[in-house]
Amino acid sequence: MNRLAKTLLMTATAAALTVSSIGVASAGDWHRHHHGDDALVGGAVGLATGLIVGSAIASAPRYDEPRYIDPPVYEPEEYEAVPVYRAPPPRYYRPVADIEPWTPQWERYCSYRYRSFDPRSGTFIGNDGRSHFCNAG
Repeated sequence: MNRLAKTLLMTATAAALTVSSIGVASAGDWHRHHHGDDALVGGAVGLATGLIVGSAIASAPRYDEPRYIDPPVYEPEEYEAVPVYRAPPPRYYRPVADIEPWTPQWERYCSYRYRSFDPRSGTFIGNDGRSHFCNAG
């Protein structure tokens, strides 16, 4: 139904309700002589109104509400391989032979071996919190 027809239908329904209630209110003495007729007229008007309003509501356009759709499920073989970063293995510098202290090889070995190595004093801070001299060998 288009909008104009719905508007006319609702206007006619409102007018019918108004006219039926005015007619009953102005009956006056007529009401005393005809007891059952008022109930029938009210029931007929109520039924007609219910049918008209119900059909107007039922014929209203229904809009589809957005529905949730599950995303597609990907099988494990469809996943692309993701590169995994692996840190290179630690390098340990073990002296081949005894390295003399205060040489560049000794300094390089001790600085790689101990993060807290101080090349000016030749010491590092141990796990016990004290300074120790670096012996390469």
